[in-house]
Amino acid sequence: YFRAWSRPRRGSIAFRAAARHSSFVAAETKPASNGIKHVPNKIVGYLLYIAVVAQFLLVAEPPARAQGFQTSFANAILIDAGSGAVLYEKAPDELVTPASTVKIMTAELVFRELADGRLKLDDEFVVSEHAWRDGGTRAGGSAMFLQVNSHVRVEDLIRGLVIDSGNDAAITLAEGVAGAEEAFVMRMNKRGSELGLTKSSFGNPWGQAGPDQKVTPRDMARLADHVIKTYPDYYRYFGEKEFLWNKIKQSNRNPLLTMSIGVDGLKTGNIDEKSGFGIVVSAVEEGRRLILAAYGARTAKDRADEARKLLQWGFRNFEEKDLFKAGETVGSAQVYGGAKGSVSLAAEQDVKALLQRGSSEKLSGRIVYEGPVVAPIEAGAKIGRVEIKRGALVVLDMPLVAAESVEEGPLYKRAFDAAYEYAASAIHVRLTKKH
Repeated sequence: YFRAWSRPRRGSIAFRAAARHSSFVAAETKPASNGIKHVPNKIVGYLLYIAVVAQFLLVAEPPARAQGFQTSFANAILIDAGSGAVLYEKAPDELVTPASTVKIMTAELVFRELADGRLKLDDEFVVSEHAWRDGGTRAGGSAMFLQVNSHVRVEDLIRGLVIDSGNDAAITLAEGVAGAEEAFVMRMNKRGSELGLTKSSFGNPWGQAGPDQKVTPRDMARLADHVIKTYPDYYRYFGEKEFLWNKIKQSNRNPLLTMSIGVDGLKTGNIDEKSGFGIVVSAVEEGRRLILAAYGARTAKDRADEARKLLQWGFRNFEEKDLFKAGETVGSAQVYGGAKGSVSLAAEQDVKALLQRGSSEKLSGRIVYEGPVVAPIEAGAKIGRVEIKRGALVVLDMPLVAAESVEEGPLYKRAFDAAYEYAASAIHVRLTKKH
């Protein structure tokens, strides 16, 4: 449990460790000297107008490096789906061309329609001339070999989308769900925003390159994680190894499905040498699921080899460590106008970190919230989040909630807090001007 104490730095507080968790020991952080060390601690503690950050250091017993792997992918991120921990990243927030991996978002919208009951697997959509001409074999891309004006079941179109990577299937699904491809694209972007894909934008449902069709590996890993956890009954289509349609049997374009390394789905993508070869893939080993989103391989072989190596490295080299149990106090936040001066913060689920086996590595962390938090506060109210880093790598970012209720304080207490706020603001302004 980390108790806040005053630190002479605007927008931040430090804390002292009062407990030991598993093999982790929280080390005390020392106040930094920045010329205001003589300001009374109580006043300094209220310099918290934009964000309050509690920093801590967690030290694991065995030693290690944060990244211990090199890959030829230009952009990549590997995450543990259970904890949300990042095991590896390489420029994961740069925009890349998704190519056919964009069909994961197309599938998400279709799966959502099915889950909400607005669509059924036996419903049929008509193949338009646009889907046949621009998404079929005549256009030179991957196709399901749909015939113009034919009626095709939704379930067959899903298989054509995720197994054959059919552009014609993607367009037919988009037109069937939204009435027009353009309307479907609007839904893609709206849904992406709802899912927190903050940097990605979508220009079409089938993977054609364009200025509006850009994603980041981090966003695509987040999307894959959502699809796997939200639609388990439909995610299984990604793992089917072949599909027969129109007397043409096509193998799944994901080469890792046949490597016996636990891979069970998602998509590959490639347009040309400039965009490179990309993949979003997931695998399970001994009940633990990893998700990899990687782009910019030079060849299809490089993509398969590098993806396999990254997944195997993730499974073989990390072990899980418990930091805090669900509901256990992680730290505290300053309270304004409350019966108490602070409120305890906890996570709603277990807080865990993945550390490299046989190594010792330091984890740094911080608690971030906007504050001081105004009373009254209800237990369970979302207050902030805890971030844990391994070196410069953010390996965990988890929301924190109030572990207790804090009632509004009496009038004299609110007046006292207001006076401190005013004094702190005045001192902050003077010291800012001076320095």
